[in-house]
Amino acid sequence: MSTEGLSIGIAVGGAKTAERTSGRHGARWEVLTRRATWAPLALDAAAILLAALDVWLVIPEKAEPYSIYLSAFACLALAARRWLPFAVVLGTVPGFLTGWSQLAAMIALGMLATRRQTHWQVWVGAALVWACRFIQWPLSDFAQLSWREHVLDAIYGVLVAGMPIAIGLLIGARAQLAQKLVELAASRDREQQLRDDAVRAEERARLAREMHDVVSHDITLIAMQAGVLAAAGDPANAQQTAQVIRQLSTRTLEELRSLVGVLRSGAPDDGPHPGIGELDQLVRGCEVPVQLTVDSVPDQLPAKVSAAAYRTVQECLTNVRKHAPGARAKIVILGDGDRLNIEVSNDGPSRPATPLPSGGHGLTGLAERARLLGGSFETAPTSDGGFRVRATYPVKS
Repeated sequence: MSTEGLSIGIAVGGAKTAERTSGRHGARWEVLTRRATWAPLALDAAAILLAALDVWLVIPEKAEPYSIYLSAFACLALAARRWLPFAVVLGTVPGFLTGWSQLAAMIALGMLATRRQTHWQVWVGAALVWACRFIQWPLSDFAQLSWREHVLDAIYGVLVAGMPIAIGLLIGARAQLAQKLVELAASRDREQQLRDDAVRAEERARLAREMHDVVSHDITLIAMQAGVLAAAGDPANAQQTAQVIRQLSTRTLEELRSLVGVLRSGAPDDGPHPGIGELDQLVRGCEVPVQLTVDSVPDQLPAKVSAAAYRTVQECLTNVRKHAPGARAKIVILGDGDRLNIEVSNDGPSRPATPLPSGGHGLTGLAERARLLGGSFETAPTSDGGFRVRATYPVKS
């Protein structure tokens, strides 16, 4: 194999390896990068060639050498039009005034208008290009023109200077619009990210409230029953207490499995939740002396309001068992027009409380529920050493 063939084989093999490593997106990005690098250079070369062709087509056979040199310099100066647009316009003026580099001056003025838009340099460049088209060289020939020819040259000068500026302003406005669209898209993405973060935070808080409300009640009962079991001397009572603990543990595990299933699936938790209709069952199994009063409650309550009322009573009874053993509780639920009022109060404890872990999240979760539903939530100690909770929820869905 020849050296050239070996080089080609190595290049092809390296290209295939790079493509496999970077993938289609990397190859596409490389092509776009090369295109972005070579495109401006190709446009600059095309502009120089067009300007040189324009000079070559119109230059007379007996032209002054200096006019040829100035025209050539004007064409070559276009290579720096992206970095020094105003200086390039000034560099094309002598060749346009004394020679034939009109197209070079127009291209330079268009780039200046694209980069600087309505800057004073644009208007100075436009005035110079207009003057080069209006004034003829040598000045002796210019002085011999009639007024009609002066008017026509002035009109043509406006067209020669105005057209590049119009095109440059259009291109610049398009670039600015594209930049604004990019900024708008980035701002929209940031806003969407913030909304997503807020939704995730709200969902985490909702799940935390649900897990606390579901688990805290049953775990407290389990802890209390375990204490009874430890102090029980009668085997029959011990067996009965152990059965209660087993039932509570099973129910708690089922609730936890349900919540974990919601977390794993990512679907909204739209399943059934306990409501006001289950309060009688809750009161019977809470092991706290309770006086329950329900009056003027609408038959059709919004599901979220009914669930919030149930969770409010459940959390309050849990707190009574944990912090005020032996205390009596009073629950009053009244419908008042378009609002549902709930008040749960208890008197002071009659025996010392068994220390149980508590983070204070229950009342915080109830306050968040009330706020999200447009209601209110208040807590305060009572004069007899007890505690009172008042919650209000709107009943209109």
